Amino acid sequence: MKKPSFQELARRANVSTATVSRIARGQVNVDAAIRERVRVAAEELGIDLDQRRNEKSTIIAFLLANRDILHNFQARILFGAENYCSAQSKELLFLTLRYSPSVPSRDLHLPRILTQRALVRAVILGGTNSPNMLEALREREIPFSVLGNNVLGQWSSEGVDAVYSDDTQGAFDLTGHLIAEGHRDIWFIGDNDLPWYARCAVGYRQRMVDAGLTPRFSEIHSDDRQLGYLAMRSVLSRREPVTAVIAGSDQIARGVYEALQQAGLRIPADISVAGFNDSEGALMDPPLTSVREFPEELGKHLAEFVLRRVQEPDREAQQLIIPTRVVVRASTRPVWADRPVPVDPEAGLVTTTSGIHETGD
Repeated sequence: MKKPSFQELARRANVSTATVSRIARGQVNVDAAIRERVRVAAEELGIDLDQRRNEKSTIIAFLLANRDILHNFQARILFGAENYCSAQSKELLFLTLRYSPSVPSRDLHLPRILTQRALVRAVILGGTNSPNMLEALREREIPFSVLGNNVLGQWSSEGVDAVYSDDTQGAFDLTGHLIAEGHRDIWFIGDNDLPWYARCAVGYRQRMVDAGLTPRFSEIHSDDRQLGYLAMRSVLSRREPVTAVIAGSDQIARGVYEALQQAGLRIPADISVAGFNDSEGALMDPPLTSVREFPEELGKHLAEFVLRRVQEPDREAQQLIIPTRVVVRASTRPVWADRPVPVDPEAGLVTTTSGIHETGD
């Protein structure tokens, strides 16, 4: 039996064929009442508009938001998403966008191609996003999944397909490792105004409190390597007690290394340093103890979730947390609590005289 045509659907819904085509392509510039009338008529004729659209569209967009460059970690998420899409005979289109979190969702200008549902079927949100972007995609009925770690401000994952790296638990585990090695004056360096650092800070704080220790945070706000350098120099200049530093990323740890080396301090003989995300740790000197995340797995599941949403628009939203793992290298070593930690009276910098025990991959 011949399938009903769009011309027949247009006559039944009392609209133009062009209007039916726009609705079938998923364009949002059609009155809601007209869209509903066309959908009802389509059901009466046995036309599945979503299926027709899905049969034609093979492109998923990866939207890197509010990033100047493709960060190593984000690149690996993209790689995981691309591999999964390719295995499902889908193509991945890479886009970038900068937008303000204060713009109302209805006024948020999306890349024009995202409104062409016959071309781009759904969106993976990478980079740094805000709740107004999530709402804008919902209002425009564009399926999406989002990296939950990088959403700014107050938001709820309820009703959202989101994938997380378990950075809170990773920071908890890393802090516990340093405590087990005898460290008590452990600092966390990261910009806690940003959600990925704030989540790590939660795990760090909880483990320190559980051990009866005082959490110590830097108040410096800057970017990656510069943040690590400035924060570490600030801690040293104030003669704060410190035997170990947890940097919120491997990039921050590079800045910490630079500050310690300029101060004439050795890693880990004088101060142990650990990082987070393990994107550069193995290449540093000394190799950096770091929390390994699995960005390719994040990308894979972001793509999986959004393709499921395309196939089953009414399915219940999914959230997934990907575990992390502490990788111990030569930048950290045990200390002994009964050995004194003297202060160099000339430099005003903390040094140690205890023995060294290094570990590696």
